[in-house]
Formats: sequence, structure tokens, C-alpha cells
Amino acid sequence: MSTTIPTQQLVERLKCAGYKITPARLAVLQVIDDDHAHLNPSDVLEQAKQLYPKLGRATVYRTLELLTELGILRPIYMGENTPRFIRAEGGHHHLVCNDCGDVIEFDECMAGDLTKVLQDQFGFEIGSHLLEFYGRCRDCR
Repeated sequence: MSTTIPTQQLVERLKCAGYKITPARLAVLQVIDDDHAHLNPSDVLEQAKQLYPKLGRATVYRTLELLTELGILRPIYMGENTPRFIRAEGGHHHLVCNDCGDVIEFDECMAGDLTKVLQDQFGFEIGSHLLEFYGRCRDCR
């Protein structure tokens, strides 16, 4: 079951937080909404420029930072200097190869019971999680 927020809800979240919806921000939101991959800022710029050709790199970085501050996106670092961004809702699960850097995303969430235990033990309401396993992929072994 997908927990992603459609673009209109993203627009409303920005408006409610007091931000204007410019054509540049809207293009970034559409890319974030349409693509479920692990996007780096260059990926976002390339795709969003197809929607709004005047879009600049600085606007993409500022928008990604804003979306992170609002809890819409989460940066992840997978052996790279540049973060990639994923949606912050729900769980996100990866197998990351230490040799080639390949990332395998999987849907089977094994954190369900652990989430309940942690919430009960610490009185902490968990809204999302990131689970990553590092090792060597089939091709690198």
C-alpha cells in the first residue's frame, strides 16, 4: 500500500506552511510525486527542467531543503557525497552493495514488531523508518 502524498496535497502542505507555489517549485513537486526512485538534485533538475525550462540548480536545492524541513522528503547517503532524496512517509528498505554501490529496494517490512516494541518501551510515536543492510551483491561476490 502506497503512502505517498499526491502533488495537490504537497502543494497544500507548502501553502499551509506559508510558502508560495511558484512554477519552479511546482515542477520539483511533480518530479518528486511522479518518480519513486532515489533522486539526487541533478536528477530532479534534469526532470523538472522538462516541465519548467527556466528552473535553476539553486532553486532545486532550496526546494529539496524546504521539502526535507517540512518532513516530505528524507535525504539518504549511499556511499556518495551527494544525498539522494526519498519520500519520508512510511518505511523504506534497501540492500546496499559495499563494492559496486548498487541499491536494491525491497517492500517486505520486517520492522513491524520492532516498531511496536520501541513505541511501547520509549513512548515514542514512530511515523516512518529507514532500514538498510550493507554487504556484497550477487555480482560482486
